[in-house]
Amino acid sequence: MLSLILAAIFFAGIHLGIAGTKLRDRAVAAVGQNTYRVVFSIASLAGIVWLAMAYKYAPYVATWGVPQWWKPIAIVLMFPAFLLAVTGLRTPNPTAVGMEGLAVHSPEGIVRVTRHPLLIGIGLWALIHLIANGDAASFLFFGALAVTTLAGTISIDAKRRRALGPAWQSFAAQTSVVPFAAIATGRTQFNPGEIAAWRWAIAIIAYALILGGHSHIFGVSPFPA
Repeated sequence: MLSLILAAIFFAGIHLGIAGTKLRDRAVAAVGQNTYRVVFSIASLAGIVWLAMAYKYAPYVATWGVPQWWKPIAIVLMFPAFLLAVTGLRTPNPTAVGMEGLAVHSPEGIVRVTRHPLLIGIGLWALIHLIANGDAASFLFFGALAVTTLAGTISIDAKRRRALGPAWQSFAAQTSVVPFAAIATGRTQFNPGEIAAWRWAIAIIAYALILGGHSHIFGVSPFPA
């Protein structure tokens, strides 16, 4: 369990304590943008591998157990989680690495729903599984992922605000971190047609495959007993 605790601290720490902070800015100034990205990518990969392996071999210590009542809710909530994460993956978005210049354009597609679709999707997935798995190791594993992704939206916003100035302020004014908040307040309008049909298809197929094969892949049925 100690390894899992250290892995969770390391993974969350490098993302929330370095990425998006002024410490990152100083590191980039010292070694250059490309070198920083390579080193940080390696550290992130090492962190997630360490976290996953530590979780796999952590002892089972029950907390609230496996709530059967949550499983139908989880099945429903996982659908928007998949939609956000899959449609957000590689969608043109100034919050993504290398796409900062897009801040001068108006948001399109899933970015109208939230300017961090991938992170919100992963964060929602992590929270759903944190509740579904009532044991200490799952709390640490999914908790670290949830905190890192959801708090990471704030970190990225701060980084873009410092780097892009007025262009980012204009883009941020048309979007929101919380899904549908910008749409609800009239700052933008959602147009499903802006999301390519193949993105919708991949998200739905991925959701169906994981739901149907969950018990075979992960050894746990997502359906109520």
